[in-house]
Amino acid sequence: MLGNIVTGCSVLAPAGMLAELSDGLGVTIHTAGLLITFGAIVLCVGSPVTAWLTSRTERRALLTATLLVLTLTNAASAFVPNYDSLLIIRLVMLAVGVLYTPQAAGTAALIVPVEKRGSTIAYIFLGWSLAAAIGLPLITFIASRYGFRATYGAIALTGLVSSLLLWWRLPGGLHGAPVDLRTWVDLGRNAMVILLLSITTLQMSGQFVVFTFMGPLLAKLTGANADAVGIVFALYGIFGFVGIVIATRVVDSWGAWKTSVLFTVLLLAGVAGWALSAGAYALMAASVAVWGLGFASTNSMQQVRLVGAAPALASASVSLNTSVLYIGQAIGSAIGGLLFAREWLHSAGYVATAFVAAALAVVVITRPRRTAVTAAAE
Repeated sequence: MLGNIVTGCSVLAPAGMLAELSDGLGVTIHTAGLLITFGAIVLCVGSPVTAWLTSRTERRALLTATLLVLTLTNAASAFVPNYDSLLIIRLVMLAVGVLYTPQAAGTAALIVPVEKRGSTIAYIFLGWSLAAAIGLPLITFIASRYGFRATYGAIALTGLVSSLLLWWRLPGGLHGAPVDLRTWVDLGRNAMVILLLSITTLQMSGQFVVFTFMGPLLAKLTGANADAVGIVFALYGIFGFVGIVIATRVVDSWGAWKTSVLFTVLLLAGVAGWALSAGAYALMAASVAVWGLGFASTNSMQQVRLVGAAPALASASVSLNTSVLYIGQAIGSAIGGLLFAREWLHSAGYVATAFVAAALAVVVITRPRRTAVTAAAE
């Protein structure tokens, strides 16, 4: 879970300091936003490839090494001379860092009873909520006062501490199921898995149309300064934390599908609220809070549902979910960048809403079928 905080901060950091990156490196905000777009492309390609290459690697060594690479690359980012150097370092960072989230979820499944798997995976994903709840506001705060270099240094220090704690506490000798070509073929033939992956893509595409440029959008639409932007990021993360805590508590009794419906509805309500209230800071901030309730919870439920849909293929399916998650980030941030560059600021919220509404429609149609035993009991 702590490693996911570091991973989340490493992935999301540019969104919290686009203006500082733009000023410090002499590029436009749109160009600075490409750090997220290009990074997401590397992440989406790297997730299944690295899952295949490392499927036989012992889990503690793999996860610790991944965090150490994130530590070193964040430290290097603090000393870059120009934008091109930062982009190259970021791509290396994420090509390795993509391993962490899916393999952490798969590792959790190895060390807990089956009946606790859903809540445990949701807990592991809590790290991403904390990255947004605590990490993004701190990133915005530090960058606005001390620059983006100090921010990368702080993430590197956190990564070093997390890697040491992980090596100390995680049991050794853990190995997941090997991933081979047949694994991917089996996943491709599983209709439920394909539908679940499409949900992730649509949800993330919609969110990142707005999220990537949330700070500059707030500044242009409402005149918000860095501190006001930081408050909105904090609301997003804090309510994301609340949402994932609630999801963790109810998923084992409600089931992953009902939990997923609830939080996808909240996600849609929040994104739609942003679109409808664009220009009014207080209403936009409130909408982001509602949005926050859904963002991490929906992602964690996707992982739980994928593990349940094909338990034997969980390592590969969760890595594919991470891959399409980043495909969604790339699609959303690219669309958001084009809208921002053309000053179509109000349009971003409506485009985001359309994507999330489509995701909810697919969630609804993936309701699990009743088994014969359940039908007989009823």
